[in-house]
Amino acid sequence: MGCDRNCGLIAGAVIGAVLAVFGGILMPVGDLLIQKTIKKAASHIYQNQFVQMILNSLINKSKSSMFQVRTLRELLWGYRDPFLSLVPYPVTTTVGLFYPYNNTADGVYKVFNGKDNISKVAIIDTYKGKRNLSYWESHCDMINGTDAASFPPFVEKSQVLQFFSSDICRSIYAVFESDVNLKGIPVYRFVLPSKAFASPVENPDNYCFCTEKIISKNCTSYGVLDISKCKEGRPVYISLPHFLYASPDVSEPIDGLNPNEEEHRTYLDIEPITGFTLQFAKRLQVNLLVKPSEKIQVLKNLKRNYIVPILWLNETGTIGDEKANMFRSQVTGKINLLGLIEMILLSVGVVMFVAFMISYCACRSKTIK
Repeated sequence: MGCDRNCGLIAGAVIGAVLAVFGGILMPVGDLLIQKTIKKAASHIYQNQFVQMILNSLINKSKSSMFQVRTLRELLWGYRDPFLSLVPYPVTTTVGLFYPYNNTADGVYKVFNGKDNISKVAIIDTYKGKRNLSYWESHCDMINGTDAASFPPFVEKSQVLQFFSSDICRSIYAVFESDVNLKGIPVYRFVLPSKAFASPVENPDNYCFCTEKIISKNCTSYGVLDISKCKEGRPVYISLPHFLYASPDVSEPIDGLNPNEEEHRTYLDIEPITGFTLQFAKRLQVNLLVKPSEKIQVLKNLKRNYIVPILWLNETGTIGDEKANMFRSQVTGKINLLGLIEMILLSVGVVMFVAFMISYCACRSKTIK
């Protein structure tokens, strides 16, 4: 009797210990599964009116508003959002354009060195070990060209230069616009054309960049790119500053816009012999999609969906004076000298050919007489 009782107690203790260990193992696994499920279903959960009511109460409790006054440092590197701090789920509570990317690498690029084929030098082979991005369909998902710091040598004006930008989660291209003299170095200016941002109606090649039908008005809007798939589902849209090249339905609801190509377009100044980018201007605008909601007070009075600008970036760079002098003396100077020698040899050769032919003809006519 005593043995049965003791054995039962021991067995119960062992079972309890096993359950405790099993529960301890499941806790982090369960939290991870819940977190992934929430992230995946967040956009669908948001549509639920009950969830919207809960979110509204949290927004009111945190005293948050649609428009906030934040310093540039906070916008760029992050600030603790009072609303997100109250959300009872494991979500990131810090919000910032470059958070948490400060002091981090963009990813591993594998590029061709041109040893076997000079026309492939600097072309990206893989990015983060892949040749595709997994964000888009068809050819839109491909990683094309270089990183725009340089291109294969002997660039021609008729070329379309393709390059990949992780900032906008896609490959894009530039076309020749004009000849430019940069500190005594002749370069070709290539610009991003409006066609690259056109709707599939105007540019059928862009059909795979249209991922939904409502915000894009059945893929007729243009000038903005929905990159939410590469931003963990956040409703982020990328455009050129001041909605340059964007359709009126995107830009008209926003006051204070003054788009102009000189200040807001992106360009690359490329030395054609080497393919090096010696000057560039990368302009980019970050926008957020704001949608109306019946149950959320701060969104209740919105009449439509808005793509709201947050900030725009102007990243520029140019070759320094010292490097420009070195480039002129070691590259363009020698090329110009070679060209001069070629012209002299050609001129001398033509003059000698004509002179000797005249002399030959003159001598031959004398002999005949």
